[in-house]
Amino acid sequence: MLELRPNCECCDKDLPPASLEAVICTFECTFCKSCTSGVLANQCPNCGGNFSPRPIRPASLLGKYPASTQRVVKAGGCTPLARLPLSQGRPWYLS
Repeated sequence: MLELRPNCECCDKDLPPASLEAVICTFECTFCKSCTSGVLANQCPNCGGNFSPRPIRPASLLGKYPASTQRVVKAGGCTPLARLPLSQGRPWYLS
């Protein structure tokens, strides 16, 4: 089940469960549309993958299956993956 993370990992913008601004990669890294189309150039800085709109969980199911409250923000800001050398934290699966 998707975590529905509460914020953009790049700019820390709030992305509530019903947000149409939330996009995710295949590993559920969560960003806002502004960051993905801007600084990230539509490439996940964590895995190198692309983004898709995050599905919206029906409000009637949020009580039983709540969204995550744990905020994730990239230390040092968002740098597109292609610009990061391996020594600066590229994921193990891209090494």
